[in-house]
Amino acid sequence: MKKAHTIIGIVISLVIGALVILAGSHGSIPVAGQPLFALCGVIGFALHWSVFVPSYIFQTEHYFDLTGSISYISTVAVAAALNPQLDARDIIICAMIFIWAVRLGSFLFWRIKKDGQDKRFTVMKTQPIWFLMTWTLGGLWVLVTMAAGLAAITSSTTAEMGPLSWLGCALWLFGMTVEVMADRQKTQFRAVPENRSRFITTGLWAWSRHPNYFGEWLFWAGLALFGLAAVPSAWFWVLPGAVAMLVMFLVASIPMIDKRSLARRPEYATHMQQVSGF
Repeated sequence: MKKAHTIIGIVISLVIGALVILAGSHGSIPVAGQPLFALCGVIGFALHWSVFVPSYIFQTEHYFDLTGSISYISTVAVAAALNPQLDARDIIICAMIFIWAVRLGSFLFWRIKKDGQDKRFTVMKTQPIWFLMTWTLGGLWVLVTMAAGLAAITSSTTAEMGPLSWLGCALWLFGMTVEVMADRQKTQFRAVPENRSRFITTGLWAWSRHPNYFGEWLFWAGLALFGLAAVPSAWFWVLPGAVAMLVMFLVASIPMIDKRSLARRPEYATHMQQVSGF
């Protein structure tokens, strides 16, 4: 990627992050004169930039996904610790994000340690500005995706758990179950030597080519409902996190993985026609 494009990418990421922080700070609990949402919003960026330095020096991508998970955990931990009026709804949201981040972060870290590399970073990690842009996007992704939950946790108003919040809980539970089952089924499938040249078509994978993505999106949709219940007037920036996740899966992740599968296994084309992508 051209250096100019990566610099533009970094600038755009920071502008979008600043706009989200500005929007989320309205109605946020003040801490030392600063909105709690803003204080929490910069944590993801700070952690990603901190880990970028040694990652570039040692030319490793092993800690990228783990840093994202730690960013989610650190952000909700700070939000909960600095919120003097934490209620049941806030605690539930913190628990949802914490459980998801620990589960997925440990799974991805274990996987890359086992595989030895992530081919997405092969060229990228040798180019400092491009590599920095990716880590900056990681910080932005943390902020955008959890903006709804963070808005609810840091809101200066408290509210009882209503129908929208309980629906969010149900989506989270169902989504987590689907994601965990899908990852476990695929891990067990890959553990069989005879399956190394095959693609999985059993279990949840018989119904969807990417059930793990579907489960993860349900988690973020549930979190968006919590944010909408907490600050309904801010729907225009609370909901984009779940929408962005859906767009990423449908436009980027799924087409990229399907293309790779087709290149390795031509019979995958028939599977694509028979099984839903999402």
